[in-house]
Amino acid sequence: MDQKPEEIIFTSEDGEEVVFQVLEQTRLGGVNYLLVSVPEEDDDEAEALILKDISKDTDEEAIYDIVEDDRELYMVAAIFKELLDDIEFD
Repeated sequence: MDQKPEEIIFTSEDGEEVVFQVLEQTRLGGVNYLLVSVPEEDDDEAEALILKDISKDTDEEAIYDIVEDDRELYMVAAIFKELLDDIEFD
């Protein structure tokens, strides 16, 4: 059975809407992380991003930021790699 990945729409700081496919999600140290990609029709190797939930309890909607800290990125990528054996992380 071929299941289509969940799609979510993010609004950037400049108001632009971006559609991401959620490939996987996990929780580490009480923080939610999403592994997402931008759907590319003509590209076999879409770029993946790891997003971190930076929302506060008082926020109405979830707020995510791209993980840029090398140590944090390495740790979370290792978890996603175990969850998704067939995805390569460079």
